Amino acid sequence: MTQSQRPLCFVLMPFGRKPTVGGALIDFDAVYRELISPAIEEAGLEPLRADEEMTGGIIHKPMFERLILCEFAVADLTTANANVFYELGVRHAVRPWSTILLFAAGGTQLPFDVMPLRAIPYQLSVQGAPADSSSIKEAVKQRLIEARNASTDSPIFQLVEGFPDIQRLKTDVFRDRITYSNLVKERLVTARRGGADEIRVIEKELGDIAAQESGVVIDLFLSYRAVRAWEAMIDLDARMPPPLAATVMVQEQLALALNRAGRGEDAERVLTTLLENRGPSSETYGILGRVYKDRWEAAARAGDRFRARSFLDKAIEAYQRGFETDWRDAYPGVNAVTLMELKEPPDPQREGLVPVVRYAVERRIAAGKPDYWDYATRLELAVLGEDEVEADRALGDTLAASHEIWERETTARNLRLIREAREGRQRKSDWIKEIESALLA
Repeated sequence: MTQSQRPLCFVLMPFGRKPTVGGALIDFDAVYRELISPAIEEAGLEPLRADEEMTGGIIHKPMFERLILCEFAVADLTTANANVFYELGVRHAVRPWSTILLFAAGGTQLPFDVMPLRAIPYQLSVQGAPADSSSIKEAVKQRLIEARNASTDSPIFQLVEGFPDIQRLKTDVFRDRITYSNLVKERLVTARRGGADEIRVIEKELGDIAAQESGVVIDLFLSYRAVRAWEAMIDLDARMPPPLAATVMVQEQLALALNRAGRGEDAERVLTTLLENRGPSSETYGILGRVYKDRWEAAARAGDRFRARSFLDKAIEAYQRGFETDWRDAYPGVNAVTLMELKEPPDPQREGLVPVVRYAVERRIAAGKPDYWDYATRLELAVLGEDEVEADRALGDTLAASHEIWERETTARNLRLIREAREGRQRKSDWIKEIESALLA
């Protein structure tokens, strides 16, 4: 049987690293990669994980299709994630069997209604990855093989006599749509290397954006971001289905695009509305800090020192609030520290904040799967501390982790601001300029 002919197994679980009830972090991507996906494949099935943007608070039509039409499903109940439990309820309502449950032992307290179900526990390592993947992988595999015999596992179908089944008349069409979505995403990866025009060709072929599944639309949206096509992002947002356009991630990226397109006031309005409606977020505050930082720099270039000082204070406040919202996210913290360094005279509070930011980023790097911004933060801290040796080492890691030019441009800009401030104080900073050049090469 070829992979395209295998029965589909939908995976319901969180993404990334999330805290357990005990405060430890669990790496759900490692759980999927090392435990769940191999077990599904060894059982002769094809794993299909939810697109991350489908878990952002609004459930979309593609998610319902996957829940209803996939022949098998695996749900990780660790951390009692609300989205996962909602999706599990939908699944149990439409499928009498073939839904396998598992959870990290000690990582969550299963709700009373779920405790009678046959959930498979697994252990976690200190890094938050599966500690016993071989034995648990075999258990999940065997449970999936047993599920082929149609043993009812849905409590609804077990307890409600005559509860209707859902006819699977759309399965073939559903599989074709999944294949189509994956092909579009692969084409977008290639198109990013060719620039905005090649991405526009794909968008034109897609036709009505509102008729596309959310995964394709988001990938198109972020592809424009990768090539700095800010106006194209703004235009695409206006044509998205309203539920998708209203998600936090899309609104944050829309604000980023508006700001890069020179519409700082519109970006500020989007972000402040988001904070009012959805509550504090380190990511939202981080983008808002960037909006104020850009307006500060523009006012300073124009010689408007009163407005410049106001925008600089607003930028520092936004970054500080972002860091205080989530102490594990060092990115807004390092931006706050950098802007404190740029004040005249430098803000003495930065001395107390630097060790906290450094601890946060080193914890993230040590925990595994660091991203570009973690290494860029380490680099920026080294420059702030005037540690040339550490900065050279951090530069290599930063360049290796970068995927998009706008990321390196952002870091180079921060380093330029630090260098210019120090040059104004008659401090030697030529070595910083060399790092800027390397980032922009």
